Amino acid sequence: MEITYQRESYPGLGVAEFADVLARSTLAERRPVGDARALEGMLANANLIMTARAGGLLVGISRALTDFSFCTYLSDLAVDQAYQRQGIGKRLIALTHEAAGRHTMLTLLAAPRAREYYPKIGMIRHDSCWIIERAPRDLG
Repeated sequence: MEITYQRESYPGLGVAEFADVLARSTLAERRPVGDARALEGMLANANLIMTARAGGLLVGISRALTDFSFCTYLSDLAVDQAYQRQGIGKRLIALTHEAAGRHTMLTLLAAPRAREYYPKIGMIRHDSCWIIERAPRDLG
C-alpha cells in the first residue's frame, strides 16, 4: 500500500488517532496515552506535525516544536511497528526538517530502543543534553 505524507494539525488530527499510532509503535511506553488532556495539549501546542498514512490509516507521525529560524525540537517520532523498516521514520524526519527550514538545527532525544537507529540515517550523536525531570501532572 502506498504511503502518503502530509503536514497536519490539531484538531484535524485527533487525540484518539494520535494515541492509537503511539500504541502501535513503541513510543506509547514513554507517552501519556491514557491522559487525553495531555495528548490534546501535545497536539494543539506543537507547531509542526508531519504524518504518514497508508490508505488513510495513520502509520507514522513526527511532532515538533520549531521557531523556523534557528532550532527544531523533534519531540515525537512514532511509526507503527507493522510499518517499520520501510524508511517512514527517515522520511518523516527529512520532511520535518525541510518544513522547519534546513537552516535550523534539528534535535531529538532518542528512545532507548531507537538509539542505534539515528546514526544509521545520518544523525550525529551529541553528548551534552541536560534535562529537568517533569513533575507529576495535576489531574484536578
